[in-house]
Amino acid sequence: MGADIVVGTTQRFGVPLAFGGPHAGYMAVRQGLERQLPGRLVGVSVDADGAPAYRLALQTREQHIRREKATSNICTAQVLLAVMASMYAVYHGPDGLRGIAHRTHRFARLLAVGLERSGVEILQSQFFDTVVACVPGRADDVLAAARGSGINLRKVDDDTVGISTDEVTLRADIDGVWGAFGVEGIDIDELDAELLLSNDTTIPAGLTRESDFLTHPVFLAHRSETEMLRYLRRLQDKDVASTGR
Repeated sequence: MGADIVVGTTQRFGVPLAFGGPHAGYMAVRQGLERQLPGRLVGVSVDADGAPAYRLALQTREQHIRREKATSNICTAQVLLAVMASMYAVYHGPDGLRGIAHRTHRFARLLAVGLERSGVEILQSQFFDTVVACVPGRADDVLAAARGSGINLRKVDDDTVGISTDEVTLRADIDGVWGAFGVEGIDIDELDAELLLSNDTTIPAGLTRESDFLTHPVFLAHRSETEMLRYLRRLQDKDVASTGR
């Protein structure tokens, strides 16, 4: 998109709900700014036998670098969150992630259409997983009713409520949210079947990804829990740590 520097967060990607965080972050820069990045860059190379190998291509922050040459003195690394996010991608692969995303979006649409058909105004016509509903003067009542069903919704203001779906949302959750808004008389199974047949989407065409992703073989090889655990063990066995000798 023409930006020089891009930063972001993986948000809930593979990381369970934890009171708003933490999450793995990422940063990308245009060519020419690499040496201004803090930390280390690892590049793909080949070993003495011609096999793919990884090597440290750039480092700008380690303790042995003189202070005036370093670009950052931040020493905290949330590696655990990055590992969790990456292993989530390894386990599900591109097809699994597409399936999760499509299901999440489908449930958001199901929620929104049910509310709209009951007279609740949805404030955005385009969304992925978060629906914002207008309930003039009733936001506190809706939130209280939802809490009574064990569901937490987001109060935007006195007139507006936000609801998000994710990979663990169930039809019972949608029914519970509908009930908090006072929705009655909608058969969730029939509406879901109707939306599946229509194949409509509220995601803008310009934001729909068409290119391939997660193309490395590792993202296609581990689909059972046993295989995943064996893969993690193999990675653990490859660890080269300081022995003190």
